[in-house]
Amino acid sequence: MPLTFAALTDVHFGPRVLFRGKLRKLSDQAPELTRQVVRRLNESTHPDLVLVLGDLIEDESPEVDRRRYAECLEALSELKAPVRFVAGNHDTINLSDDHVAQAWGRTAPLHYSFDFGGYHIAILRTVERKDVDVALPEEQLAWLAADLAATNLETIVAMHHSAADQNLDGNPWFEQATHLALAKNRKEIRRVIAESRKVRLVINGHLHWNHVDVHDGIPYVTVQSLVENVDDDAPGRAAAAVALVRLDERVLRVTVDGAAPTRYEHHLA
Repeated sequence: MPLTFAALTDVHFGPRVLFRGKLRKLSDQAPELTRQVVRRLNESTHPDLVLVLGDLIEDESPEVDRRRYAECLEALSELKAPVRFVAGNHDTINLSDDHVAQAWGRTAPLHYSFDFGGYHIAILRTVERKDVDVALPEEQLAWLAADLAATNLETIVAMHHSAADQNLDGNPWFEQATHLALAKNRKEIRRVIAESRKVRLVINGHLHWNHVDVHDGIPYVTVQSLVENVDDDAPGRAAAAVALVRLDERVLRVTVDGAAPTRYEHHLA
């Protein structure tokens, strides 16, 4: 059964951010860029579903983060399609799991699954220890295995960090910090996914670029940040990236619009 969904990530409501002396996140443009994406999806793209892959905010303090998180959710509430959320590392530095889940209209935990449009969708919550590592907790890995075993539907897995063995050469954020970009137990995550023989796509954000890897015949797609500067430095141009994913029983097509557009096509086994 065909399914079309949009994916948006790393919106980072907050102030612009420099990294290693260069302008990298045009986060001060996030509210207007988000409104533009909402209008585009509502008026021309019309996806069946929207997945928001984490980091709605640039963390600062509990009070400021609560306000910014609410502002981002309010802007996204104008979408005409159903919206489902993934938790990012910046979202949960100052906000509790309970607060984030309640903001989504759910209860904790922040990993969950649901059926939509003839597919099963599993939302994972990777955990980043600041400046140490990233992993999917063991109990959640067991949950994923049980969740995949319990469904008869083809499945999409969404997460914030990547479970692929990405080559990070040239990535302005993570070329020298693979441990903060890729889940350290990604081999185990991929084993659970592959052994299910049900997963057709794994999609994530966090790395602030567009990328695709294929493991065990399964595409692992990374979506560019909405606010990443696609130029080398100031004054900068925001990526304004939003991905449109079209999936049917034979072909996966991913088109990323914005200042650095790209397109992937994968024929499913």
